[in-house]
Amino acid sequence: MSGLSGSQQDVDIDLGALFRAIWRRRTRVLLATVAVAGLAFAGANLMAPRYESEARLLIESREPEFSAAAPAPQPQSATAFDESGIASEVQVLRSIDLIKQVARSMKLYELKEFDPTADPSAISDLLVMLGVKQNPLDLPPEERVLKIFQEKLQVYQVEKSRVIAIQFSSEDRQLAAAIPNEMAKIYLSLQSGAKLDSNSEATRWLEPEIANLREKVRMAEEKVATYRSQSDLLGAGDQSNFATRQMTDLSTELARVRGERANAEARAENVRSALTSGRGAETLNDVVGSQMIQRLKESESQIQSQIADLSVTLLDGHPRLKGLKSQLVGIRGQIRAETEKILASLQNEAKVGELREQQLTRQLNTLKANSARAGEDEVGLRALEREAAAQRQLLETYLARYREATSRTGASAAPADARIISKAVEPTEAAFPKVLPITLVAALATFLISSVIILLSELFSGRALRPVGAAAPAAVVATPVDRQRRRDHGEAIAPAASAAVHAPAPIAAPAPIAPARPQEVEVEEGFAVEDVAETLLAARVSVAVCVEPSSEAGSDNTVLLARLLAEGGHRVVLIDLTGAGRPTRLMATSGDLPGITDLLAGDVAFSDTIHGDRHSEAHLLPQGTADAAHAMRAVDRLPIVVEALSNAYDLVLIDCGNASSAAVTRIARDGETDIILSAPEVEPDSLVAAIESFAEAGYRNIHVMTGSTGGDTRGTRRKPRAA
Repeated sequence: MSGLSGSQQDVDIDLGALFRAIWRRRTRVLLATVAVAGLAFAGANLMAPRYESEARLLIESREPEFSAAAPAPQPQSATAFDESGIASEVQVLRSIDLIKQVARSMKLYELKEFDPTADPSAISDLLVMLGVKQNPLDLPPEERVLKIFQEKLQVYQVEKSRVIAIQFSSEDRQLAAAIPNEMAKIYLSLQSGAKLDSNSEATRWLEPEIANLREKVRMAEEKVATYRSQSDLLGAGDQSNFATRQMTDLSTELARVRGERANAEARAENVRSALTSGRGAETLNDVVGSQMIQRLKESESQIQSQIADLSVTLLDGHPRLKGLKSQLVGIRGQIRAETEKILASLQNEAKVGELREQQLTRQLNTLKANSARAGEDEVGLRALEREAAAQRQLLETYLARYREATSRTGASAAPADARIISKAVEPTEAAFPKVLPITLVAALATFLISSVIILLSELFSGRALRPVGAAAPAAVVATPVDRQRRRDHGEAIAPAASAAVHAPAPIAAPAPIAPARPQEVEVEEGFAVEDVAETLLAARVSVAVCVEPSSEAGSDNTVLLARLLAEGGHRVVLIDLTGAGRPTRLMATSGDLPGITDLLAGDVAFSDTIHGDRHSEAHLLPQGTADAAHAMRAVDRLPIVVEALSNAYDLVLIDCGNASSAAVTRIARDGETDIILSAPEVEPDSLVAAIESFAEAGYRNIHVMTGSTGGDTRGTRRKPRAA
């Protein structure tokens, strides 16, 4: 590459040089982009428009609402449409027979768009004469339109649904909507016709079969009744005979009696063992439950209590104690006698249970013999009943099918397994060509290709490469004295730095002369609007507060700054917080537009307060029509508004007019906010005082804007950059 061929030093790509190269050739890029966009626009308008329309069918199993009988149960595969079933219906809609019916119904062969023989070419006629190609006129009219029709037709299943879309494109917008609707209509009629034919055939076949089945059912039921009477098999319900049901009841009763006998024997044995072993029987349930035992136990307890009380004062030989002890022995004898009676009662209960068990056992054995004989006879009865039930079920099924088929055939209204859920409508816009997208894509492609060509040429020529480690010259602040000195020496002027406090010539010390930099703006006097714009862009400032210490003329420069940035393609919004409202008069289309005061007062929505500049792409939040005193009560909401705007715009300019640093602090509490002193006509002492005031308030980025190199408040005009 030029300039670097003899050096082995590492190089890096200078992105700034690449973008400057594109900017230098912007005229050629824009001309090429506009030219290609114009050609694309003209070509798209010359193309014949093609319109598309679509109808949609829902595939579902449908039954007539007037059917007299409930439909017979169908297997799952007969009523549900799976993916393969829907795909089959798609192929039916694309079938040649259906297309021929549509072409015949709508007479498409008479249209030049569908008939290839309407405008044959000379080559086609020559091939037909030589016998190389078949003469299209030899084909029927419906078949000549098949190829073109299929090219314009698109039938597909909507994803994850049972909906089929029929899409058709045509040069005639009415025809594009009529053909899908006609295809759906013919498809539904074909399905209904197939169902009616099937119902008629089913009716003719079912009539003799039903008559034959009725006779078979009658004979089978007659055989069942005869066999039941001859075998003496009386039904007892639950598909069992009388003998079996009686045997079941006796078995249940026998089990219950055996359980009661066993329980009585166990209770008697428990009482007997208690009496034999000499342990107290009063703890047993059967003994404790006796009322006699309970009364004797109470008497025993009372006598024992009296004996215990008298034993304290009387001797054992005292007659009274002897009498009480004699009574106690008698009561205990009565308790034992009563316990033996309870034992005898339990033994009698067990004996009765045993006798009842023997009696039930004999009855059960007799029923077992009878049930065995009935079981042998019942085998034949079950066979006859199964045969009769099968014949009866088949007859009922045939009758239900016959009634359903007869109702559908008689009414001639067998519904198709599909219905139209969306008819095709006449399109209002052409599907192709899309003039605006084609033009935009062509313009964007041309712009990108031109930019890529410029970037590649800069890279291959070496102009966009620089040695690694080479630092770019630092920008410094230049006063008017320094600028004049550099003009005398023929040097370029460096733009103002963004992180310093800028002051005009009378109060600023001379700055060192900066190295010459290509393509920098030359400002004639003071700190121009253009310099401030470049400073804000270089520092990527998002919010800046403009203050006019002198007069309303400072607002003119603020408006010019907003328009200048908007001209460069940046999104800028200006908020008018001045008392006189000069920015609103310069930018707004009307003086009574809702603005910042209306927003702070809560009278309008946020979006209703943003308006466009009448001479540029900048936006404006005008002063508004609400009462300023009422709006300033909600001034604390202003930082929230500014933050919201900074998220949507590259730069938010707040014109505060002749406001003090204390007033600005209420709006921009952050000391990092940039302050622009727009002072085209101000005394140096006043300007120094304003700078010191904002510096004491904590603001470090203060810019001075004294004038413009060219332009007015209705637009922006830049001087050519110096080479």
